[in-house]
Amino acid sequence: MTAKPFYTPLMDLGRPHRDDCVLPWLLERNARETPGREQIRFDDGEAWTCAETVEQARRSAGFFAHHGIQRGDLVLAWMPSGVSMLRTWFGLNYLGAVVVPINVDYRGAILQHAIRESGAVAMVLHPQLLERLELVDELPLRQVFCVGASPGDLREHDVPVIATDLVDAGTPVEQPADVDIWDLQMVIFTSGTTGPSKGVMCPYGHMYMTGVATYGYLNADDCMMVELPAFHVGGVAPIMAALTYRARIVVYPGFKTDAFWQRVEEHGVTTTSGLIGSMASFLAKAPPSENDRDNPLRMITLMLNEQAIEVAERYGFGYLSGFNMTELSGPLITELDCKVPGSIGRPRPGCECRVVDDHDYEVPAGEAGELIVRTDQPWTVNMGYLNRPGATAEAWRNGWFHTGDLVRRDADGNFFFVDRKKDAVRRRGENVSSIEVEAEVLGFDGVADAAVVGIESPHGDQEILVAVVPKAGSEVDPRALAEYLVPRMPHYMVPRYIRPLEELPRTPTNKVRKVDIREQGITDDTWDREAAGMRLKRTRFD
Repeated sequence: MTAKPFYTPLMDLGRPHRDDCVLPWLLERNARETPGREQIRFDDGEAWTCAETVEQARRSAGFFAHHGIQRGDLVLAWMPSGVSMLRTWFGLNYLGAVVVPINVDYRGAILQHAIRESGAVAMVLHPQLLERLELVDELPLRQVFCVGASPGDLREHDVPVIATDLVDAGTPVEQPADVDIWDLQMVIFTSGTTGPSKGVMCPYGHMYMTGVATYGYLNADDCMMVELPAFHVGGVAPIMAALTYRARIVVYPGFKTDAFWQRVEEHGVTTTSGLIGSMASFLAKAPPSENDRDNPLRMITLMLNEQAIEVAERYGFGYLSGFNMTELSGPLITELDCKVPGSIGRPRPGCECRVVDDHDYEVPAGEAGELIVRTDQPWTVNMGYLNRPGATAEAWRNGWFHTGDLVRRDADGNFFFVDRKKDAVRRRGENVSSIEVEAEVLGFDGVADAAVVGIESPHGDQEILVAVVPKAGSEVDPRALAEYLVPRMPHYMVPRYIRPLEELPRTPTNKVRKVDIREQGITDDTWDREAAGMRLKRTRFD
């Protein structure tokens, strides 16, 4: 196979024209300039050219308009990534309405919270989720559009359910709404690891810049495979980026380890929406082959650790890493093929990033502090939290967006993630990274999973509690675990409390809900190291 070219991300930081960054106008641009070029292909084999993509958006917009959806209305989208999801997203934006994608694993109180918090007038959902909607106590929706279901009413709520394919009624809308980079495109709910999920208000400029910052290496010869869900910024930004750079898009409803390489070869995939979490480890476990590098991949955005670097070198593709969250647009990006494990990059052009203390004063290099960010370009980050003015003001104080993440910066200007600020523990005057403690706990034989939280102490600081999940068929002896940790970390990092759990509480996006563990505190089955006579002291010198 010929050598694969690499491209440095380039960003024109002048004011962008809406044809190049505002979704409905972007679709029109691509249809006008390359109407017959394939733009999007789905897992079921359906494919849209650029001309067909904009026609799908127009017909879907006509459907929503026929049913009373207007510019500015918020509409929930509750379905996996695929044809219906993109029809919903593209059609609503074409009409000037706002799409609110929500996690397909939502149920019960979490689902009800998202519906109520959004203030949406309607919902589009997959028929498999209709029964779950029946169980919601309150449903302040005017109507529900169910893709592929029989018409009827939600029995418990008297809300009309309209069976549809989203293009089967109404007259196609022929002209995009007069929206621009400062208009609200979508609301994406955060994962809610430290409290109830908040709806992040994302203008068109925000989603555009997120795509450009993260996938700025794309060009028209690329094929972007998207396996992350559209209710996650990681599933939206790559689609926006591919549309911006005129790259082909292949959409799958999820990542499948055993299908990854087949998908890559079948579609000539040159890049993906990213290798996050355990994806790289799945690929690393495959038996080595002399044909490992014989593939079309040329670049991937990934989480930068030693294993991910090994996977990239093994399979012969370039890589970038960085830092982002739903509220921002890739403020930190690494250089190409960075060899500094754990680095989350340096500030990209157009972004200022500072590491500060609790009073917003910058801390020295090497010291952990909160990452705060601001951008040169307006409308390239969030517009605040939906219906949460207090949370918005708190996050945006002193003119900077406060990420709530602790990072440190080395002497060379590389940034490194330390912990969520609310997950860090303050003990005996020391800031303890829960991630660092968890890493050591996971090294103990028999521990399958672990989560560290701070428990308030009567002495005015915190004590460390670790919740541990044993491996199948194993038990974790708390004293043995504590003794294992003593020689491996400073005395102040060794957990005082060890609590066994069958599984860790998680959000629908599989993030640990440490707030639940923290609120439950010291339970009857929690082992207390000090009560067991195991007290540790700081190093003393004669």
